[in-house]
Amino acid sequence: MNQTDNRKETLEYNKLQKRLRRNMGNAIIDYNMIEEGDVVMACISGGKDSFAMLDILLNLQKAAPINFDVVAVNLDQKQPGFPEHILPEYFQSLNIPYYIVDKDTYSVVKEKVEEGKTTCGLCSRLRRGTLYSFAEKIGATKIALGHHLDDIVETLFLNMFHGSRLKAMPPKLRSDDGRNVVIRPLTYCREKDLIKYAEYKQFPIIPCNLCGSQENLQRQSIKAMLIDWDKKTPGRVDAIFKSIQNISPSQLADKNLFDFVNLPLDREGDRAEYAFTEATVSSTNIDENMFIDVTNV
Repeated sequence: MNQTDNRKETLEYNKLQKRLRRNMGNAIIDYNMIEEGDVVMACISGGKDSFAMLDILLNLQKAAPINFDVVAVNLDQKQPGFPEHILPEYFQSLNIPYYIVDKDTYSVVKEKVEEGKTTCGLCSRLRRGTLYSFAEKIGATKIALGHHLDDIVETLFLNMFHGSRLKAMPPKLRSDDGRNVVIRPLTYCREKDLIKYAEYKQFPIIPCNLCGSQENLQRQSIKAMLIDWDKKTPGRVDAIFKSIQNISPSQLADKNLFDFVNLPLDREGDRAEYAFTEATVSSTNIDENMFIDVTNV
């Protein structure tokens, strides 16, 4: 690689790093994810996303106007062949506090889930319960997970297509019992940026052999659909994410969120005027005669 190529690669890396730091910083501010004195338990699976989350979080910690601690935690689920030395060595190289939690959820999942069936649901529930308990044990006030914008949009469609629910992953969540708060600092970050960042940083990525090789997972199908949409219409996935930040309950159909039963007429005061110009009529191909002059009624 010549000097020009080196400069170009450095420039691209700097832009990428700034974009990811800006996106994470904005998400943390927008949802008040981290507060003064917090102990943030960064859950590191060994995948690109959690590595990137930890890396950027540690960088932001140095420049943040508030004081907070970061503790790295890995849940060793006892998958056969899992390289147990990689994460401890990586954490030690960063000189940060860390814990490796041993919990054989692998055997439980393999016992309970039929061969060929999706393991992600049970695996994630077991993992979440273990991490919740451990966060309390070490006094962590926030649990940071590495889900990014694409994960959130994928989850939205998974719940729509397979669960008949309009539900995604919130940037910040309090557990049902109120004992833990989960944050997703990568909420505004795109997966394609995280892939590039992981390549630049050369994180010691550990593949998930428990479920990652199952080709027919519903999430993989949704992911392929969104990738295709993004190629054909750049910005579409970002627009979908923004839509879950712009919700109008009265324009949906959930009776628990909006009172559709009791909608009384209210004709007090003057009626609002609706002006239809010639330009409006011609641009929408609407017949002018369709409009009634209510002033003469």
